[in-house]
Amino acid sequence: MWLLLAFTSAALLGFYDVFKKQALKNNAVVPVLTLNTLFSSLIFLPLVVLSAAGRLPEDSLFYVPVCGWEVHRYIVLKAVIVLASWLCGYYAIKHLPLTLVGPINATRPVMVLLGAVFVFGERLNLYQWIGVLLAILGFFLLSRSGKKEGINFRHNRWVVLAVLASAFGAVSALYDKYLMASPEVGGVGLNRMAVQSYFVFYQFLMMMAVWIKTRPQTPPVKEGSGSAQLSSVARLFPLRGSGERGFWVFLISLFLSAADFVYFYALTLPGALISVVSMIRRSSVLVSFTVGAWVFHEKNLRSKAVDLVLVLLSMVFLWMGSQ
Repeated sequence: MWLLLAFTSAALLGFYDVFKKQALKNNAVVPVLTLNTLFSSLIFLPLVVLSAAGRLPEDSLFYVPVCGWEVHRYIVLKAVIVLASWLCGYYAIKHLPLTLVGPINATRPVMVLLGAVFVFGERLNLYQWIGVLLAILGFFLLSRSGKKEGINFRHNRWVVLAVLASAFGAVSALYDKYLMASPEVGGVGLNRMAVQSYFVFYQFLMMMAVWIKTRPQTPPVKEGSGSAQLSSVARLFPLRGSGERGFWVFLISLFLSAADFVYFYALTLPGALISVVSMIRRSSVLVSFTVGAWVFHEKNLRSKAVDLVLVLLSMVFLWMGSQ
């Protein structure tokens, strides 16, 4: 069951990347990401209210327990880590092809594994080392594919941000392992719904602070050439094609919330392995790569496909090594 949920989460994440690319067309990152955190907060707000009012039973999948600061301090840190990953990732996906960003993001399990080595003192076996080396080779070949499109991996800041997004994502995955693990094995043992519900609220507050600080530098965008007054929401979050872009941003929030809900639920099931679930979730690159080729008509697909196969093959070896 947890394997099926992991693949479901991967598919949802793939479409989440596609919707990000669509929403960021001709729009700044900060207002799009701020709206995303707003919509995500609104999705979970009813669950928090109903749980606090006793309308949701404690054994419900959607029950959100009331927590004190001793719990929220861990969730605030998670919000900071994830928001750093999102900011880097949003800027990267806005300026780079999906067929490049997807494979870069797919190397995240390798970073998680290396983090486990340096942080938790784990040792890699032969299969895992093969997986790491294949991922490095795939990344090297991907940089050569990028050069055909004028993208230099060493000096392109958007590539650097894509790598940083994956690195912060790997830190978040390791932190999830610590948060979800029971105290008996050295973890905190937090409730999954508490983590998912509250950290989006903290992210929204952080993004509003960023937006308020940067808003004076962002002139409001008007539709067409006319001078019709924008709605109050459009003035606060100026998007080109506000209605359509707002729809894409809502889909970002919806699919991400669903993907994370399925992911956290999978981790609570007996026998679920965080390493395997994390690797399966990176197969979301298959969705984003396919859509990038089909919808966005991106270039150099043949060479990128070879690079992607190497990255996916590296995940297979990492999975074999985790058994």
